Amino acid sequence: MTTTQDVANALVTMWKAGQFDESGERYWADDVVSYENMPGDDMGEIRGKAGVRAKGEWWGANHEVHGVEIQGPYLNGDQFAVRFRMDITPKGGARHVLDEVGVYTIRDGRIAEERFYY
Repeated sequence: MTTTQDVANALVTMWKAGQFDESGERYWADDVVSYENMPGDDMGEIRGKAGVRAKGEWWGANHEVHGVEIQGPYLNGDQFAVRFRMDITPKGGARHVLDEVGVYTIRDGRIAEERFYY
């Protein structure tokens, strides 16, 4: 049986290796829900693996990533949190550090929900 700890450890290992897209393909549930801190924006709530994949593709196409620091995972039951500090330049914007916490809910060895706080 795959535990939340197993999934969290595998995801953090993949993220530290820069495998963000690959980790989603491997661990998102088909009915995953992703919540961003963007009320009223189309990106505020995304449902389904295809939608979350498209959100990631948009983000990658619109940001230059200079570096990523990852801390965690921090576990509690079927959830875990990870802190991301990303040195980025948005297209048409100024370079800055994005400090974000992702909280993930695991169901049947897959990410059922992800929420981002920044």
